[in-house]
Amino acid sequence: MIGLSCALATCSVPPSPSLLEQIIASGEFRAVTRNSPATFYYGDDEPRGVDYELAKGYADYLGVELRMYVADQFWQIFPDVAEGKAHVGAAGLTVTALRLEIFDFSPPYQTARRKVIYRRGSAQPHGLQDMLGGELEILAGSAYVGILEEARRQLPELTWLENREVGVEELVRRVAAGEIDYTMVDSNIFDLLQRSYPDAREAFIIGPETPIAWALPKSTDTSLRESIAAFFAELHATGELNAILDRYYIPTVPDVPTISTISSNSTEQDFDSIVSRAFVRRYESRLPKYKAYFLAAAERTDVDWRLLAAMAYQESHWDSKAVSPTGVRGIMMLTTRTASMLGVEDRTDPEQSIHGGAEYLVYVGNKIPQRIGEPDRTWLAVAAYNVGYGHVEDARVITEIQGGDPDSWREVRERLPLLSEPLWFERMPSGYARGQEPVLYVDNIQRYYDSLRSMTDDDNGAVSQLVIVNEVTPL
Repeated sequence: MIGLSCALATCSVPPSPSLLEQIIASGEFRAVTRNSPATFYYGDDEPRGVDYELAKGYADYLGVELRMYVADQFWQIFPDVAEGKAHVGAAGLTVTALRLEIFDFSPPYQTARRKVIYRRGSAQPHGLQDMLGGELEILAGSAYVGILEEARRQLPELTWLENREVGVEELVRRVAAGEIDYTMVDSNIFDLLQRSYPDAREAFIIGPETPIAWALPKSTDTSLRESIAAFFAELHATGELNAILDRYYIPTVPDVPTISTISSNSTEQDFDSIVSRAFVRRYESRLPKYKAYFLAAAERTDVDWRLLAAMAYQESHWDSKAVSPTGVRGIMMLTTRTASMLGVEDRTDPEQSIHGGAEYLVYVGNKIPQRIGEPDRTWLAVAAYNVGYGHVEDARVITEIQGGDPDSWREVRERLPLLSEPLWFERMPSGYARGQEPVLYVDNIQRYYDSLRSMTDDDNGAVSQLVIVNEVTPL
């Protein structure tokens, strides 16, 4: 009787640890995401994306490790959260009434509008009624499904395809290429994708501004949500949240037209007429201040100084104080990690940046198989400077799988955009990449390089190959 009395009265069972306590005890915060330029992707040398930065910041806030993984398909994010495989869905998720019935959400960290996208040059629709008979393709499992189902009550003829096999970037690419007529995308993602797909244009907006937040399992245990809310409140108060968003959405490099902002129907004369005046003006006013540094870097690394200058113009328009949307800095736009590897102490110091950029070009060039000749070797190296060697190698693998020549820049160039398609990037070691960007990057640099060669009346600093991959000594 004494033992039973103790069990009933004084020997109460200790309460189960809260979800937050379990995360801290395990030392791991798990977040499921999706590949997109606004959420998570691998840049040239490190993970990037708004949701990645927030999730990494929150894990550091708790003092635990972040395990962020990409769902096989977008629609799988919510089941993973519901089943506890992930603690949160950190994937640029819009908060809808239907989702609120099933899931809890963190405080919003951003808002977005739903945009209908069409191809420039085709008839612009001004409402769903104008799209009847056209091919509308949307992301399966997205909030757009509910929007269209509601609209079909008034427009019974409205039809669409829910695609489970590709991501939103591939849908935007298909619209830009004229392969489908329309798609739908959140404004925050489209703001980033439009730079890579200028022929994709906004037709109209559907519905009000919608909050974006992390999805959590619906539970009486609110410990995790309250902790995330406190973390987001701190980011708001310190201005760090705005700083993170600004890194991705507000370009601070001067807005000068490049190939990527000119219609695909434009000619070389169009390029010359649009770009040449700004380029020549900077050639005369800015380049002379840095030419000695380019020449010195060329002598040190055996890279044509005009190629380095062309890269610097593409990166910063020869502005040593420039900052990119993702926070890389200086005339050659070195990341913190790359600068540290190269011994560059001040990325905004033009001499250090130019020497560092030249050495990094040689560094990635040394990874390219020695059998590859010029000029393919150079352009593969320039692409790797932008997107990372791993992604270029993945594109070479895809080229070989498709029966192309993986040693040809022209053929690899055609496959780089496939790195944004799940059908391909899910099979590649380096995963998702904004593959259209290195294509545009190299295209622009080739134009600037040709211009510099025609504008310089001597070969001072030029070498027999564009890139001769020699080992160099760090600064």
